[in-house]
Amino acid sequence: MDGGWLQLTYITSLPDGFFHTCVAVLGLLLGSFLNVVVYRLPLMIHNEGQLTGHGFNLSLPASHCPACKHPLKYWQNIPVLSWLLLRGKCQYCAAAISKRYPLTEAGCAAMFLGLSFLFTTPLSLLSALLLFWFLLALSLIDLATYLLPDRLTLPLLWAGLLVHSISGEVTLQDALYGAAAGYMALWLLYWGVKIVSGKEGMGYGDFKLLAALGAWVGWQMLPYLCILAALAGIVFALVRMGLCKMSDQIPFGPCLAMAGALIYISQESKIVWLMFS
Repeated sequence: MDGGWLQLTYITSLPDGFFHTCVAVLGLLLGSFLNVVVYRLPLMIHNEGQLTGHGFNLSLPASHCPACKHPLKYWQNIPVLSWLLLRGKCQYCAAAISKRYPLTEAGCAAMFLGLSFLFTTPLSLLSALLLFWFLLALSLIDLATYLLPDRLTLPLLWAGLLVHSISGEVTLQDALYGAAAGYMALWLLYWGVKIVSGKEGMGYGDFKLLAALGAWVGWQMLPYLCILAALAGIVFALVRMGLCKMSDQIPFGPCLAMAGALIYISQESKIVWLMFS
C-alpha cells in the first residue's frame, strides 16, 4: 500500500503541464465510459432479467452503431477525435452520431482538468475525480430517464464514508450523521407532501443521493446544500417554463449534484464563509 501511495505522490509531482494533460486525457477516457453507463445502465434496469441474460451489460455487446449495429473499430472509438474524423456520421450507414457523445467526453475532460488545479494532494484529487464522475453520471441519467440508480448512489455513499475514514477532512462520525440526515430529510419531505397533496414530490433515488452527498460533505453542510439545490430546482423549473416544456416531473438529481459539487469545492477551498456569511 505504501508503494502505491508513493506512486500516486510521484504522479502529482510531475511537471504541471504534463500532469494536467494526463488528468484531462483520463477525463476523456472516463467520459467515453460515462456515455456507455448513461445509455446502458437504465436499459439494464428496465429490462432486468431479460437483456442481462443475453450478454447485455456495461461491457457487452462491444461498441457498435445504434442504427446499423455494425461493430466499431478501435480508431472509431477514440473520445471526441473519432466523432470529428467521422464528421458526426457512422462510416457504415451514414447515420448521424449524437453530439451528446463528444460533448460528454469533452465536458468530463474539462471537469477533470479543472479539478486537477483545485485539489493538489493525491487523495483529495482522486476523491474529487471519483465524486464528480459519479455526480455527472447520475445527473445525465436522471435528466434522460428520471432514474437515480442504486448501482451508482449506494457505491457513492460507501465511497464517501471510506474516503473520510482515511483522510479525516470530515470525521467519520460527521459523515455517518450526514448520510443518515440526508436520507431522513428528503424522506420526511416526501411523506409530508404525499400526505398533504396525495402526490409524490420526488423519488427514493433522491433520498439516497442526498444521503451519499451527506457522507461526502458532513451533516453540518446539508442545510446549505439543500438551499442551493432548491434554488437550482427553481431556476431549472423556470427555464423549462420558458422553453414551453412544462412537465409534472422535474429531475431533482442534477440540482442535488450541482449543489453537492459546489459545497465540496467550497470545503476544499475554505470559502464556505464567503458563500454563506
